[in-house]
Amino acid sequence: MTTTARAQGATVWLTGLPSAGKTTIARILGTRLKAEGHRVEVLDGDEVRRFLSAGLGFSREDRNTNVQRIGLVAEVLARNGVLAVVPVIAPYADSRDAVRERHEASGTPYIEVHVATPVEVCSERDVKGLYARQAAGRLTGLTGVDDPYEPPLDPALTLETHLLTPQESADSVHAVLAARGLV
Repeated sequence: MTTTARAQGATVWLTGLPSAGKTTIARILGTRLKAEGHRVEVLDGDEVRRFLSAGLGFSREDRNTNVQRIGLVAEVLARNGVLAVVPVIAPYADSRDAVRERHEASGTPYIEVHVATPVEVCSERDVKGLYARQAAGRLTGLTGVDDPYEPPLDPALTLETHLLTPQESADSVHAVLAARGLV
């Protein structure tokens, strides 16, 4: 009987302001990892919120519940050999810490990446029109503007996406995965 090595999974959690570039980086990274033969799932925050967390609002409690649900799915996938790439705002440090602790408890690698794009740059990108709506008074509770964002204190990687291309950012995340023996 031959044994095959089980693929090593991990969660790559990309946190940052809206329009920071999290999803773009995640998709580029996911495409590369799949091309290399890895099992990969990109758990986009907007998609997960629409389906797994439908009905939740944007209060601190609801945001925490959303992050914990995404964190659970990511940890289960990663524990079972999938590279879970998670582009989610996750504005509160305690919510992200709880996700990290869940991973640590199961011995599952967790890599936090801070997509550290200045709010002015995010506002210019304004991928979903959130900053324009907030400026026009049609939206309140925008993370980083009139709702808090608590940047990670000790991320595995900080990406200043206003100084890097999306490809360079994704390559930097890949380099961290490679350095840790996960790819």
